[in-house]
Amino acid sequence: MSLQRVWAWWIAGVLAYIPANTYPMLITETLLSNDASTIVGGAVEIARHGDFVVAAIVLVASVVIPVGKFVAIAYLAVSIQRGWLHGSRQRHRLYEVTDFIGRWSMIDVFVVAILSSLVQLSVVASIRPGPAALTFALSVIFTMLSAQSFDPRLIWDSEDEDKDKNEGRPA
Repeated sequence: MSLQRVWAWWIAGVLAYIPANTYPMLITETLLSNDASTIVGGAVEIARHGDFVVAAIVLVASVVIPVGKFVAIAYLAVSIQRGWLHGSRQRHRLYEVTDFIGRWSMIDVFVVAILSSLVQLSVVASIRPGPAALTFALSVIFTMLSAQSFDPRLIWDSEDEDKDKNEGRPA
């Protein structure tokens, strides 16, 4: 039953992540131009201005970590469904890392909120969140719920059942 919840939240997170990367995250309006940039487009623009470290941080926080979380949660759920017995310690460690990272995943949304509130020079320039800000936040929330719905005891339960079978005890 808990794996059904894990998969439901995971699918919702993936579905929300798609528009988060295709729609604009930030919309910048100045007297001379309007610019709407996606997450990756914003990172490319930052890199063009020479801030390669900031661009790398944006890409890691907004693309690499979320995709890594999707892969990790899917791997954990599939490993339970398939009854994989090897690597229980590593899978448990992977779960702990995924759960810990989930707490920091909203940092992108906070950056957008801070930029939007700081750069409000009314007539001269304004920055406001684009539609991707909401879908990215939803994706992060759904992924966190997916990770929290995963019961890490399931990793060890399959190993215990195998030991009981090998020792002739009823499972």
